[in-house]
Amino acid sequence: MAKVAVLMGGSSFEREFSLISGKNVCEALEEAGHRTVPLDTNEALVPTLRSEKPDVVYNALHGKHGEDGTIQSLLEFLEIPFVGSPASVCHRSWNKDALHSSVAKYRQISGEVDGVASWPPGVYIAADAFKKMGAASALDLVGERIPGGYPVCVKPAHGGSALGIHRVDSQDELGEAILDALSYDDAVNIEQWVEGVELSVSIIGTGWDARALPPVEIVPKRKFFDTEARMNHELVDFYCPVRLDSLWANEEEAQAIRAEIERAALEVYRAYSVVDLGRIDMIWDGGCARCFEVDVSPGMTNHSLFPAAVEAAGLTLPQVLDELVSQYVG
Repeated sequence: MAKVAVLMGGSSFEREFSLISGKNVCEALEEAGHRTVPLDTNEALVPTLRSEKPDVVYNALHGKHGEDGTIQSLLEFLEIPFVGSPASVCHRSWNKDALHSSVAKYRQISGEVDGVASWPPGVYIAADAFKKMGAASALDLVGERIPGGYPVCVKPAHGGSALGIHRVDSQDELGEAILDALSYDDAVNIEQWVEGVELSVSIIGTGWDARALPPVEIVPKRKFFDTEARMNHELVDFYCPVRLDSLWANEEEAQAIRAEIERAALEVYRAYSVVDLGRIDMIWDGGCARCFEVDVSPGMTNHSLFPAAVEAAGLTLPQVLDELVSQYVG
């Protein structure tokens, strides 16, 4: 049995979501026989950690501070073991623009030049380029810089839960979408809008021992899987595992596509050197898996995608979390 400090809450836009995740993590770990210490990340966090002396920390924080390397750097400084990726990995995964360079470098080092993961092409523009360098006067170039032109996706370059994401169908809508995205971050990504089957692949493990869980198919009841749909499960339907007929009419071909989707998720997961657990979000566009986000702190609410994938794999959350925690306890 281990003494596990479970970090939750925090001050990000996803605070309430994190509190629910943390509660569920505590319940699962206690069911597995561990003792938990639930901690909100406020001014008392470090003194409490030093006095409680947990064997290991589980980070159930979402969004800023929980996924950008902040809490990981602090725990590394305090020399407290924790489940999940180190700060260096979180810094990279927090930056949605790093996908291309991370996968390209991984392929170069590993020699796997024929990887299966792909991603939407796009451009990164910092807020200061708009505010101090006149980038707004060049927005007419977006239609020709993005392959296929409009529609395009505008989103904050850093962050999670689709905060500030927009589908933009014409240049007339572009400025307002960029301003909203910049209200969440100091840079934006403008990239090709991809239509297809939206999927999320949860992964457990590290490196070549990592294994993909059954992909979750995401079917919003309106528009796309935006922030409101992510926070309100009544606005979206989930299918886990993904329905094979969503991928292809022929079952054998659909199974092959599902296997390719899982391989693409594992490629991105390993390219970022994600540790212990994570989630890769993507769209199957009918020809390839277009990956667009790496989540190093998957949600653990009753409607989150990671627990759904765990159940579909024939596992239980207490079983999985026990496995992750126990490896850090001597």
